[in-house]
Amino acid sequence: MIHFRRRILTLLLQPASPRPIAGIFLPPCSLRRLLSTTAPVSPKPFAVEDYLVAGCGLTRAEAVKASAKISHLSSPSNPDAVIAFLSDLGLPRPAIAAAIAADPRLLCADVEKNLAKRVGELGDLGLSRSQIARLLPLAGWCFRSSSLATNLAFWLPVFGSFDKILKALRMNKNLLRPGVQKSAKPILAFLEQCGINASDVARSSTMYSSRLLTANPEYLRDAVARVEELGLDRSSRRFHRGLVAVALVSKETAARKIRLMEELGFSQDDLLVIMRKLPNFVALSEKKIRRAVEFLKRDVGLEGRYIVQRPVLLAYSLERRLLPRHCLLKVLRTKGLLNSELDYYYTAALSEKKFVNKFVHPYEDHIAGLADAYASGCSEERNGVASLLSLQTEMDAREIENGEDFLVRKKEGIVDYCQMILIDYAGANNAGEE
Repeated sequence: MIHFRRRILTLLLQPASPRPIAGIFLPPCSLRRLLSTTAPVSPKPFAVEDYLVAGCGLTRAEAVKASAKISHLSSPSNPDAVIAFLSDLGLPRPAIAAAIAADPRLLCADVEKNLAKRVGELGDLGLSRSQIARLLPLAGWCFRSSSLATNLAFWLPVFGSFDKILKALRMNKNLLRPGVQKSAKPILAFLEQCGINASDVARSSTMYSSRLLTANPEYLRDAVARVEELGLDRSSRRFHRGLVAVALVSKETAARKIRLMEELGFSQDDLLVIMRKLPNFVALSEKKIRRAVEFLKRDVGLEGRYIVQRPVLLAYSLERRLLPRHCLLKVLRTKGLLNSELDYYYTAALSEKKFVNKFVHPYEDHIAGLADAYASGCSEERNGVASLLSLQTEMDAREIENGEDFLVRKKEGIVDYCQMILIDYAGANNAGEE
């Protein structure tokens, strides 16, 4: 009995031997190898962010932002179909990336039921495939809307051309939003009642004019009343520009800019003249106004009444127009190349081409590097005017070699002037944009 129990325990404790399968004996190592090779391999999960970068051409920062809106995507199949459709439509890779960055959910759209249908509807309006390809990145999510074609048809006679609508869309994508006609029709009717041609407003060269057509109607009525107080003719371009500026700037913001001008030495009467001559004055940033006034008064030496009669000077770019032109003219005067006194507004208001032809090209033989220095001074670089400063320093160094009194010339020349302006300019930029 004891022997029998021991035998049972031995059988229970020893490992089980593999059984033959279909008459074939499989050793333990072969069995493990068979099981390991037949086990299913888990597919790598779909990474939306990586797909947006590698497959769509977005930057990593754009992909992080866009992926939050399409985190539910679990497969590249539909996005691949969308990208293929856009490519076939004629969109280059950068345009595809721009379209997806603007509307990440575009990758989730049904190609046949949505995108192809929108393209067909736009084609029925007379748009070519290349025009549709230009529209898509600008339309954003509105391109997927069933009201896209009807909204575009609504605006075409107002803007006058497809290209002008594209230009407006860069500043106002609400032009194509669903339901826009319901809110826009009363605005167009109100403008007509006021004797303002809506098409003139839509086609205005003012950057944000199209936003007027989708603004709050009550806000628009208030803006018309405020612009009328300036005594501007409703049919004039100044009225249109003033209306755009006033309608899109709050009363509080406008009041701050008026207080700033008073602080800078302008009276209420001065402000009225400025607003009549430059109705979009209230759209200028406070920083831009302050820097322009201080430069014109302190560095150019203009009086307040001169600026009041020519307020467009406040709208010109200080770093790319006023400052480099003034520095260049100082260089020419220092060299004795400009004998007559020029009206400042005349030199500031000239087109870039005319200014270069009149004050740069004729003097290139007299001052080596003048054209390059001026071009650099007008560049987007924060201290591009340093090129003009360097040019004058080189001129003075050469004159030292010729025996001229550098110290006397330095007092009368541009070196101290440009040094001062450059320091002020860099300091203002370091303070940050408004």
